[in-house]
Amino acid sequence: MGGQIGWGLMLVLLGGALNGSFVAPMKRLAKWRWENIWLIYVITGLMIAPWLVAVGTVPHLGSIYHQASWSVLANVILYGFAFGIGVTLYGFGISRIGLALGIPVIQGVNTAFGSLLPLAVLHPDQFHTHRGLALMVGTLVMIVGLVSLSLAGWIRERKQNPGAAGPARSGFAVGLVVCILSGIFSSMFNFALVFGDELKQRALAAGASPAMASNAIWALAIGSGFIANAAYCIYLLNKNRTWGVYLSKGTGTVYCLVGVLMGVVWFVGVILYGMGARALGPLGGIVGWPVFMSTVIIAGVIWGIASGEWKGSSRASMAYCLVGLGILFLAIVVIARGNAT
Repeated sequence: MGGQIGWGLMLVLLGGALNGSFVAPMKRLAKWRWENIWLIYVITGLMIAPWLVAVGTVPHLGSIYHQASWSVLANVILYGFAFGIGVTLYGFGISRIGLALGIPVIQGVNTAFGSLLPLAVLHPDQFHTHRGLALMVGTLVMIVGLVSLSLAGWIRERKQNPGAAGPARSGFAVGLVVCILSGIFSSMFNFALVFGDELKQRALAAGASPAMASNAIWALAIGSGFIANAAYCIYLLNKNRTWGVYLSKGTGTVYCLVGVLMGVVWFVGVILYGMGARALGPLGGIVGWPVFMSTVIIAGVIWGIASGEWKGSSRASMAYCLVGLGILFLAIVVIARGNAT
């Protein structure tokens, strides 16, 4: 494996680890509702941080957007907004069909669409190469790992909540459709990077460093995703009448700082993914996506185990969990080695 590809893989893995870790502090914020902390997170991670970093690292950012083609700008904005919708649909879909089926459906569709569809559109000739075959096989292996992890979660859920994990969950068909849509929309995050390459090239021409040029894409795409996320949070704050929670004694400053930290950690992970994808070569944004998503999931599961979520789980559920993690590691190896050839 070449040095540059190895470096790119390391950055993608680190970015995925950060993206899989940013929600870990939420378990400690028991006095706030989900929408309270999530709004602070999206304001920081999806609006303030991307634009501050883009302005600070990409010279003549306004001119770059002004000179870019309308089609590219529209695509990046729409893909970013769709990503925001995908995130908001995630929770609704999971509540209808459960984690056991919801996670593999959403993340499987997300990974397949986010990597294979751009490959089919931009580089169809690569499907018959060693690299293309490795990507397809690695993506399938990843989905198998997700199924194993989901079985682990299903067994654990049945033990902890007997009768609540059956198939008769209300609105199952609707939930399944929502999960599929969530996976499709969430994959648009990677579409913005792959199809917004003109912005990156213009940033490079304007003097941005190769490592930071992708920030011209992220600011526009993630900023668009902020709209959908913030709108959903505000809807919940109004519906649940939880605006007053922000004034709870002993929570304001500390909880807000944690929300800000979540946003910063998440966006740093995004920056590292963009840097790593560039280092992986011409297909970096396509090849790096399943590796990134696998690492996000692995990190999330590890944090879940460390925080006690799996305490008291049966041997069967833990076995499926460990097997699933191992399969995800295997998927990363398959894709990485395929890209190195």
